[in-house]
Amino acid sequence: MNRKTMAKVKNIGFLGVFFLLPFFLFGQNPTQTTASGIRPGIEQLPAHIGGLANKKVAVVTNHTAVFNDVHLVDYLISREVNITKVFAPEHGFRGTADAGEHVESGKDKTTGLPVVSLYGASKKPKPEQLQDVDVLIFDIQDVGVRFYTYISTLHYIMEAAAETGKTVWVLDRPNPNGFYVSGPVLKEKKYKSFVGMHPIPVVHGLTVGELAKMINGEKWLEGQLTCDLKVIEVEGYTHNDLYILPIAPSPNLKNMRAVYLYPGLGLFEGTVVSVGRGTDWPFEVFGHPDLQAGDFTFTPRPVPGATRPKLNGKLCRGYDLRHLNADFALETRKLYLTWLKTAYEHYSGSEPFFLKNNFFNLLAGNGRLQEQIKNRISLKEIEKSWQPDLDEYMEMRQKYLLYPDFTPSKGF
Repeated sequence: MNRKTMAKVKNIGFLGVFFLLPFFLFGQNPTQTTASGIRPGIEQLPAHIGGLANKKVAVVTNHTAVFNDVHLVDYLISREVNITKVFAPEHGFRGTADAGEHVESGKDKTTGLPVVSLYGASKKPKPEQLQDVDVLIFDIQDVGVRFYTYISTLHYIMEAAAETGKTVWVLDRPNPNGFYVSGPVLKEKKYKSFVGMHPIPVVHGLTVGELAKMINGEKWLEGQLTCDLKVIEVEGYTHNDLYILPIAPSPNLKNMRAVYLYPGLGLFEGTVVSVGRGTDWPFEVFGHPDLQAGDFTFTPRPVPGATRPKLNGKLCRGYDLRHLNADFALETRKLYLTWLKTAYEHYSGSEPFFLKNNFFNLLAGNGRLQEQIKNRISLKEIEKSWQPDLDEYMEMRQKYLLYPDFTPSKGF
């Protein structure tokens, strides 16, 4: 970072408030509690900052990398760390792009730093993009679901670092869905994609730091490489904690209810059903014009973060789940498929319920779940079919835990 750029940043002040503004309504529901004294890895960074002296640093981050109203990038600049560039994941550096939208590379208007998109034509840093980098710092808030693509970006960062001899620092953060493990485990290579890169369940019960250790330990990087990895751990966290996110992790996960409902409702993205993108309640409602169930209606419209929503302008009938809270998440502790089965069994449209592009199977990590839904297999039997793989996964998971584990519910 040159002195001119540093002076520019110092003159305008820290940008933490700017990063927070689009998400200032994100907070806890009245019935939620969280353990006190939880301090994410970013808050431990000052004790490790000496390790960045004389290093060229790239930051892999978005709007969530904030503490005390200060963004990670601004903090590093204030400590005169030599930042050469920023890598941006899905939704972009500022976290405002639509899901699946091509994120452009360019230059950050505030700091002047180059911003390289990892969600577009290339999802993995190229060797030439790492020539002026010694350390990659990864700090992005995850939500603990296999198809939430920030962990796929983590994978590619680690792989690129391993191939070029760079070091990766993960500033760890609590997992807001880290109090349980559930869902089918991705097993077959034909279902591997950017929405599912690892043989883990839909709800994996790991922080990004723990997952990074698992990726290394199980040699999941291309060529069975391992990268030079440093995890700066969260202080005071256990997997029994309900951690309330201070900032919305992406434009359509606006509150904790949506975060808790996301593992189950996210599967609707592979169907004709809307999950409320284009409304004020994404991932808190679902419906379709030809759904013959539910008494709630909504009409998706273009909004920031969902400029081309599914079923745009069409009146959808379905369910309003905004009465649910953290108690629901704690009591359920499983990938909740009741709504998916209900929607399939009450859908009367002429268009196939499951999209023809195979996206549902990529989200599920297999082709079996779709067939089970079509054949109207009971939820109990579906969940039972996951158990052998979950048992094997839970045993492997124990090797990589950095924090005390949750108390398992029956059948996880």
